[in-house]
Amino acid sequence: MKLYYQSHRGRSALAGLLVLLLPIFFPTLFSPFSHASPSLFSEWNAPKPRHSRLLKSALQRETSNGLQSDLWIPLANQGWKPYAESTSATTLPSESNGYIQVFLDGGLNQQRMGICDAVAVAKILNATLVIPHFEVNPVWQDSSSFMEIYDVDHFINVLKDDISIVKGLPDEFSWSTREYYATAIRDNRIKSAPVHASANWYLENVMPVLQSYGIAAISPFSHRLAFDNMPKDIQHLRCKVNFQALGFVPHIRALGDALVERLRYPPSKISLGDNYLREYTDANDKQGAGKFVALHLRFDKDMAAHSACDFGGGKAEKLALAKYRQVIWQGRVLNSQFTDEELRSQGRCPLTPEEIGLLLAALGFDNSTRLYLASHKVYGGEARISTLRNLFPLMEDKKSLASSEERAQIKGKASLLAAVDYYVSMHSDIFISASPGNMHNAMVGLRTYSNLKTIRPNMALLGQLFLNKSMVWSDFQQAVVEGHETRQGQIRLRKPKQSIYTYPAPDCMCNA
Repeated sequence: MKLYYQSHRGRSALAGLLVLLLPIFFPTLFSPFSHASPSLFSEWNAPKPRHSRLLKSALQRETSNGLQSDLWIPLANQGWKPYAESTSATTLPSESNGYIQVFLDGGLNQQRMGICDAVAVAKILNATLVIPHFEVNPVWQDSSSFMEIYDVDHFINVLKDDISIVKGLPDEFSWSTREYYATAIRDNRIKSAPVHASANWYLENVMPVLQSYGIAAISPFSHRLAFDNMPKDIQHLRCKVNFQALGFVPHIRALGDALVERLRYPPSKISLGDNYLREYTDANDKQGAGKFVALHLRFDKDMAAHSACDFGGGKAEKLALAKYRQVIWQGRVLNSQFTDEELRSQGRCPLTPEEIGLLLAALGFDNSTRLYLASHKVYGGEARISTLRNLFPLMEDKKSLASSEERAQIKGKASLLAAVDYYVSMHSDIFISASPGNMHNAMVGLRTYSNLKTIRPNMALLGQLFLNKSMVWSDFQQAVVEGHETRQGQIRLRKPKQSIYTYPAPDCMCNA
């Protein structure tokens, strides 16, 4: 169905007509376009392996002991360490200039960046920050609040010497709610904050609002503070928020610790439906701690549709994704003008479960590797994951590791589910992501800060390798190993315009 990937006007028009007419003639096929449920197409038509030649060799692979042991060696000291504290020991002014409210959209990790920036803006303006409000996520329909995800008392206490933070507004400002700003234009709402605004922009445009009304509500706020040309103390404060102040609530940490324990020291288990009867090994058997890889497999329908790539599900899948793209993204997916081959050769297609499995196998991970699958809904369900599971039969996730009782507090809450994945991933021996995104960026930054091994897939190289259908396993493996030698957690200094949260050196770290 190249109709959806060509730039010719005639073909694009015909494709658009098909997208509009198909739901009319086949309404039952197009009704279940829920963000949270996998497409029925992918369940009816289980995708066949796209790289069967490589897959056959990977399933028969024999990993050398040297290659396997090298993978698990922790990163050597690279000469960088986190700043212990802000270099300037400032004290809070006696009076605040007013209250700052921010309304954050996006998922867990986009909101996390927004929180860090909100603290920085409050510091710039000498304002009191109101605990940020999280918008309902339009994709996952999640209404989780800041206090449901993060330990708010810890957050306030860590930052008490930097800015003033309140959990709620005093009575005289109780009118300042999300609903209030949704009903009309309000003079104290800032809607004009440019992307990556400077500190001076806030002093010139938001400070007068604070002085006039005593409160300023900034929405939208995502990516509304620049990464460059910021005072050092502001940069250090952003780092402090991200790496020290934002701790998860106790029950998230407790569940995360339990999952990490079960990954490192697998108990014997007897399946009892959705629960497990677990018999833990004796403490004396725990002298050799197990290791595991955390794999962030962001392969949901939203990502698949937005990438405009072909994932091997046939005509039905292409039609389903095209319809989703038209309805949800309304023609804003610019990548759709390129062919699938062009997108893959440019590294612009997320890796499928099959492809990330082949990457891991080529790097040297064998079928005894314990894999933690950090993911929400995988597009195509178990049928899509089965190839990855065949390569790595010791693959686990939240559902397989935790009982239904343990999952009860996070059930149906996408942000809390993501928080558990975040927590387990930051405690893994190795982290790898199947596609760039906010989770990938957040984890790369955190693990750089802590000098932990993180494999960053070379997307362009892999795209070109997977397009070569005649490549034999030995050549594929050699190309993969060579192409990832310098992509396993080595320090990469932040370049202009790059995120401080993805590249914490040198803003958050010093060269010891």
